[in-house]
Amino acid sequence: MTRRRLTLVGIGLGHPDHLTLEAVHALQSASVALVTVKRTGDPLAAVRRDLLAHHAPRLRVVEVVDPERDRSAASTSTTSGYEGVVGDWHEARAQAWEQALLEHPDGDVVVLVWGDPAFYDSTIRVVERVLARSAVAVDWSVLPGISALQLLAARHRVVLHEVGQPVHVTTERRLREAVEQGQRNVGAARRGPGGRRGRRDRGSACGRKGRGRLGDGPLPPAPPHLNPPHPADREMVGTCSRTTAASPSSVSWS
Repeated sequence: MTRRRLTLVGIGLGHPDHLTLEAVHALQSASVALVTVKRTGDPLAAVRRDLLAHHAPRLRVVEVVDPERDRSAASTSTTSGYEGVVGDWHEARAQAWEQALLEHPDGDVVVLVWGDPAFYDSTIRVVERVLARSAVAVDWSVLPGISALQLLAARHRVVLHEVGQPVHVTTERRLREAVEQGQRNVGAARRGPGGRRGRRDRGSACGRKGRGRLGDGPLPPAPPHLNPPHPADREMVGTCSRTTAASPSSVSWS
């Protein structure tokens, strides 16, 4: 008997046109979409629902409450502490997803993932944990999407590196470290104020030493909290939107 399929679908920056044709086909071929919800009125869940309504209006949507993650300074100030907190969160997410899959056992399933599933996202790791628990058996695959870093470079018509040079991709919390190490071409996954996700200002920084700060194109100027707090960080240039605050129509994508 053919096992059902679970597909992680990269949805880019939330615009319907950011999905590949392969991704659209996966949505239209599935029976169920799992949508994580962080809180009542979650704007990111609303964007996912908008995308599904646009590309696969008949697809059944199942909401999965996303467990809260410990973001306290006491728990995340060290590398080991941070990794432990994230590991606990991944396990809690795996339990929630496992329960949803067991409660909806029929048909192929899709999960919509911001940007590209392989790029600073935990979804692949969560699915591995679900399967390791052995209560759910599925064949699974991953479909790529457009990352914020790719969109940033494309919107500003820049190459992310000098000829023949590498690109260093890191997180905002390790951006200063990358600059102090002498990395010349840096991309950094950034977060909203206070470490919260799902804000219009979530995006990436990229740049090369000696280049001026890039503007935000159609988006409002970068808010103060995105201005690099450390002199060395000021050599990083550019920000772009990672997600929308309400729906794709609320942001200009041109």
